[in-house]
Amino acid sequence: MTEILPESFFYQPTLELAKALLGCQLVKHTDHGIASGYIVETEAYRGPADQAAHSYNNRRTKRTEVMFGKPGRAYTHRMHTHCLINVVSGEIEMPESVLIRAVEPAEGIDLMYERRGQMPAKNLTNGPGKLTKALGISMEDYGLPMFEPPIYIAKGYTPENISTGPRIGIDNTGEAKDYPWRFWVTDNLYVSRKR
Repeated sequence: MTEILPESFFYQPTLELAKALLGCQLVKHTDHGIASGYIVETEAYRGPADQAAHSYNNRRTKRTEVMFGKPGRAYTHRMHTHCLINVVSGEIEMPESVLIRAVEPAEGIDLMYERRGQMPAKNLTNGPGKLTKALGISMEDYGLPMFEPPIYIAKGYTPENISTGPRIGIDNTGEAKDYPWRFWVTDNLYVSRKR
């Protein structure tokens, strides 16, 4: 039986949460079935002072509103044609989040292939847009608590080693592009980028 992590799990500093999520299971229930994966890569975004964050300078919009609330909620947003999933973190009115960048498939792998097509297994969920499509995560999940179905974080395993480095795809963000706020399970096959 999958053990869902309680709401209290999400009440930790953003950088700590980004590391604590590694090895946990991201689970999504849909009408087509359940799909899940072990989180193997995350990126932390620290809100008002982080030029790479959507909430930089306390930017409060319809899109970022959920980040100003309680931690442990789903912040889904579109990047090009892809839906990405973040876990809201930080204190209320301190809009921070953790982007889930990659997962290692666990449950519902056949369903993931139906959604993504045939490809090498390592390419199925090794990116933030790939994993949401594979798991059936959509913009409709915006604002949902991530500690109860249909979308939640459950216990998984504790990684032996965690690597850290700069975040990806944020080149025009001043010094923020160099912050070592990307975390990944060292040598995991499903990480989107190894360095």
